[in-house]
Amino acid sequence: MSALLPLAGKRGLVTGIANADSIAWGCAKAFHALGAELAVTYLNDKALRHVEPLARQVEAPLLLPLDLMRDGELEAVFDTVANEWGQLDFVLHSIAFAPRDDLHGRVTDCSRAGFLQAMDVSCWSFIRMAKLAEPLMRNGGTLFCMSYYGSQMVVEHYNMMGPVKAALESATRYLAAELGPQGIRVHAISPGPLKTRAASGIAEFDALLDRAQAKAPTRSLVSIDDVGEATAWLATDAARRMTGQTIYIDGGYHIID
Repeated sequence: MSALLPLAGKRGLVTGIANADSIAWGCAKAFHALGAELAVTYLNDKALRHVEPLARQVEAPLLLPLDLMRDGELEAVFDTVANEWGQLDFVLHSIAFAPRDDLHGRVTDCSRAGFLQAMDVSCWSFIRMAKLAEPLMRNGGTLFCMSYYGSQMVVEHYNMMGPVKAALESATRYLAAELGPQGIRVHAISPGPLKTRAASGIAEFDALLDRAQAKAPTRSLVSIDDVGEATAWLATDAARRMTGQTIYIDGGYHIID
């Protein structure tokens, strides 16, 4: 890999790839194109058949299981990274979950168990990743999570994930403030709507796509590659003075009433 590439010699952990339509996959491709070496996770044996060929495409030497609902798996991932590499330069958290009944109902009606599970998987796990990554980022680094416009504005059918993503964005700011002195930067990436497996759980998602395309100043939807390329740039030294932000990659949709 050419030393001229801005992420050459850097190592990163990419979580949340489900298939070739995943935002995390767009990011992994972009990190790899800029010269980074990657560790990639997969949810379970069923997902492995989709993720393994993608991991080969980006020449990932580490392919590890990660189900955030299974105690100890997140720690096992970081233990392996520590043993194999001894360092990390960036981490991408691209995982969210809410029980279907809670997601499809009103926020007013969501169950305590469903809300806590959504917060645990979608928000607290990012905080936990930051804690585990901190000692491996001795030379600084960057942490990324994935958010959405529904964290700030009420988006029909986004429901319970709105408050959860708002918490995630707030956590991003606090982590950035706390970890900044060690040279660790933290960003929430907020893409426009994309046809991913996770998005398929949102009711009437096609109407949301049509509305975004019609209203965005660029009159276009974003792709996983758009999101990946912007995210990968944020991991480079060119963005070393940026931290604590929610970065919108949505064709400008978020500025329109």
